[in-house]
Amino acid sequence: MSNTTVAKRYALALFQLASEKQSLPQVEEELRTVKEVAVNNPQLTAFLKSPKLPNEKKKEVLKTAFGSVSTYVLNTLMILVDRHRADQIADVADQFIALANEAKGVAEAKVYSIQPLTQEQAEAISASFAPQVGKRSLLIENIVDSNLLGGVKLRIGNRIFDGSLRGKLDRLERKLLG
Repeated sequence: MSNTTVAKRYALALFQLASEKQSLPQVEEELRTVKEVAVNNPQLTAFLKSPKLPNEKKKEVLKTAFGSVSTYVLNTLMILVDRHRADQIADVADQFIALANEAKGVAEAKVYSIQPLTQEQAEAISASFAPQVGKRSLLIENIVDSNLLGGVKLRIGNRIFDGSLRGKLDRLERKLLG
């Protein structure tokens, strides 16, 4: 079974529990924090992957590091350790966030621009492109790309919308040559 499939199962179980207990926003925020720590701390990841260390020691470290999170999140982390899947903490968090976004009608979008977007620009992009992907709104991550000549490029899931000047010039060139 692939790691993604396994992560989806854990995330779905946690999602259903959080929905039932009406704590989706809290669990989502906690998982974002857990993921950030797991991704940005290679020592923790190496520690959790080590087959030489007993699971009880790994659980102790997780309880210390994430003692402030809800029992649902902490218990999920403990189960991942027990089942030798601690290396999938970030994947489970990603899958949970995807489920939560789907439930809220939100899609995550990366917007590449020459300069940081203002709040108004981000809202306009969200209002314009969210319906095109069947969502109510977009959760925008703005990435400043100095290689762009102008305009913006959006990546929403596996779809790319190229409104950059380079993209427009390329389309014009293809049209003129075609």
